[in-house]
Amino acid sequence: MESALGFPGDADDFEAELAREINHADPADLSGVVRLVEEFRGRIIARQDPGFDAAVAAAVAEIRAARGTAR
Repeated sequence: MESALGFPGDADDFEAELAREINHADPADLSGVVRLVEEFRGRIIARQDPGFDAAVAAAVAEIRAARGTAR
């Protein structure tokens, strides 16, 4: 399942990781589940930011320029 809200593959990755966290979590300590939800929430927020793609492209260009590669 592709997610329109995150990066390609995020929905499948999230579901698999969430199942793994829930299956291995101590019922009294769901901090791993919380961490996972917060991480994916951040990815969704980043992907929804209209300037995100441009910021990533600019950072990649700067890194390539610093390394002397123009790919």
